[in-house]
Amino acid sequence: MGKNLLDIQNIKVGIESKIVLDGLDLQINEGETHVLMGPNGAGKSTLGNVIMGNPVYTLEGGKIFFDGQDITELDTDKRAKAGLFMSFQNPLEVPGISLETFIRSALQQKTGERVKLFAFQKELKAAMELLNMDSSYASRDLNVGFSGGERKKSEILQLLMLKPKLAILDETDSGLDVDAVRTVSKGIEEYQKSQNGALLIITHSTKILESLNVDKTHILAKGKIAKTGGPELVQEINEKGFDKYLAE
Repeated sequence: MGKNLLDIQNIKVGIESKIVLDGLDLQINEGETHVLMGPNGAGKSTLGNVIMGNPVYTLEGGKIFFDGQDITELDTDKRAKAGLFMSFQNPLEVPGISLETFIRSALQQKTGERVKLFAFQKELKAAMELLNMDSSYASRDLNVGFSGGERKKSEILQLLMLKPKLAILDETDSGLDVDAVRTVSKGIEEYQKSQNGALLIITHSTKILESLNVDKTHILAKGKIAKTGGPELVQEINEKGFDKYLAE
């Protein structure tokens, strides 16, 4: 088992005066893959945003530690520099900045060092080939005119290039066809292998999990982790749903 990477202690989170998470605990170690499932409105995406420090959400209690550092009050950019990454259900369009420029700028911000252009472009090309992305997308404005599948590939490309210690993937497989899910899964596998990277995968579907080694599965209901188990818990949810946890 690797050392503890993320330690969430008894957090209470509100948005627009409504408590969404109430007394939630979660621990993730280096190299582990955790799956977070739960009914609509349970607060799964809220948890991801709170870990990243999204100011829309109010942390009303508890602590968040990352890689031994208390990040409870840390700004989002500093959390990213520390090694946190989050992909979104609906990645935003960013006109005026190319995908390549965005990744290169983010990498420089993270490392504090100037990126060596030749080596960067070589690595970018290899990562795009792994994801079956046309090389022309590197020079296109970030996500502008991208299909849903290409937007998701774009985010996995960022994951591969930025090499975070922990990646939070929020509904990465949402709206993808079978082939796109397979390609995205291949990129996630590469991240796991090359970085020994930890993952928190937030999902309703299990398609993206089929080729991944899952260490723990968590069910989020009523603002807390209602149950934690292994990959077998995914199958239980597929067969029986979440009603059991909503009734408890």
